[in-house]
Amino acid sequence: MLRTSFFLLLALALLGSCSEPRQPAVPMDLAQHALIPVPASLTATGSSFALTARTSIYVQAGSEELARTGAYLADKLRPATGFPLQVQNAAQAPGAGHIYLKLDPAAAGLGEEGYELAITESLVTLSAAQPAGVFRGVQTLRQLLPASVDAASPQPGPWNLPSGTIRDVPRFGFRGSMLDVARHFFGVDDVKRYIDLMAYYKLNVLHLHLSDDQGWRIEIKSWPNLTAHGGKTEVGGGEGGFYTQEQYSDLVRYAAERYILIIPEIDMPGHTNSALASYPELNCNGKAPDLYTGTNVGFSTLCTDKEITYKFVDDVVRELAALTPGPYIHLGGDESHATKKEDYIPFVNRVRGIVQQHGKTMIGWDETAQTSVDSTSVVQLWASKEYGLEAVRKGAPLIMSPANRVYLDMQYDSTSRLGLHWAGYIEVDTAYLWDPADLVPGIAEADLLGIEAPLWSETIDSMDDIEYLAFPRLICYAEIAWSPKAGRNWDSFKPRLAAHGPRLRAMEVDFYPSARVPWVQK
Repeated sequence: MLRTSFFLLLALALLGSCSEPRQPAVPMDLAQHALIPVPASLTATGSSFALTARTSIYVQAGSEELARTGAYLADKLRPATGFPLQVQNAAQAPGAGHIYLKLDPAAAGLGEEGYELAITESLVTLSAAQPAGVFRGVQTLRQLLPASVDAASPQPGPWNLPSGTIRDVPRFGFRGSMLDVARHFFGVDDVKRYIDLMAYYKLNVLHLHLSDDQGWRIEIKSWPNLTAHGGKTEVGGGEGGFYTQEQYSDLVRYAAERYILIIPEIDMPGHTNSALASYPELNCNGKAPDLYTGTNVGFSTLCTDKEITYKFVDDVVRELAALTPGPYIHLGGDESHATKKEDYIPFVNRVRGIVQQHGKTMIGWDETAQTSVDSTSVVQLWASKEYGLEAVRKGAPLIMSPANRVYLDMQYDSTSRLGLHWAGYIEVDTAYLWDPADLVPGIAEADLLGIEAPLWSETIDSMDDIEYLAFPRLICYAEIAWSPKAGRNWDSFKPRLAAHGPRLRAMEVDFYPSARVPWVQK
């Protein structure tokens, strides 16, 4: 009886193994695939790995973060492939036909976000020193599959990955975009979609501009009228909106699961009309101005001589700090034309101290370089090279956001249906053909945290509008921030960007089809 059972089980095992044989490897050249950002190093071996219905995603046992990333990868690949792609724990590398995600303590040289992706005919192994690196490598793996893998419905395949090894590390640790939700308000689902598109191109910081003259967008429980009154309108007179603290915390969590840091900004002492309209005691004359729905700047200011102003700032920073696990809070400081310089400087200095008391580092726009900034503050250069140089002289690290290069709200050209052009037109090649370490003589790479591309929302009010202005330029900035300077050039980038046209269409991104890029149609 035992002998009969043994042979029956053996026959079933052989039948199962023969029912769906591994597909023969297809010759493929890893070096010819359109990866953005371009990796630090790549070695092609000329063969391929076939993703099939039998493929599972194995994750090294004992890491909740790896398990989450494995589930994320499966969720991204299932709709188009139709494969079950089970996620399983593994104490060691699995057998042939599978994907293996692991942490490697010996890979400390890869840093926080670097990774190594090794693809053979039989196995895909993605390893990193830290979970963030595995997540970044997952985005590369996604881009190595056919563009149709990013579609939301079943596609025909086949699903082959080119063989070889990619070893990749980011150039800058700070690679971000800013989304202005104050001029026009964008809901939680829109922000989450933006986060997902950022993650696809290995960006890791989302700066949310949460207050301005036109609206206050984050609930502050100790000052409830900020949202009850100050959040109820927007540019053009629309109904506005705001995030509850629970919604904001959900965004922070969602971003963190994609290894994206959220930085909240409460702009002050200017850009504060929504706060002044909500609480008249913050005005020097004690009177509340009307809510504002226009686009002019520089006319509002908190009353820097009143102690109630600093109580307000302290409460806002305290609540935001409790909601934001990251190290930064952005206090704006730009275009405060209605604040006298002799009032502006002590105000910013005092606010910096408040931020530090709540365990955070203050970021300010480049005007804040006039104050007592030092290595414990961060300055974001957007307009003034002189302020950038002053920040460097004082020891403050810089975020590079030069308006004439990276402002996503600038028009592509005079025919663009959205955007402004006060800083100039920014076509796709203009967006790519610059380097943050070469832009200002006297500001070197060692002075920089990284770069950020702001998207101000005076002219946009929908997710389609966001996508039109952000893409494909945000892809340019992602490569500038991640890839080695020596390996970047327009002649290489242009065809790779063109090949991402089908990917963007598969993800239903309403991107601007610049005539300067020979877009691939299928």
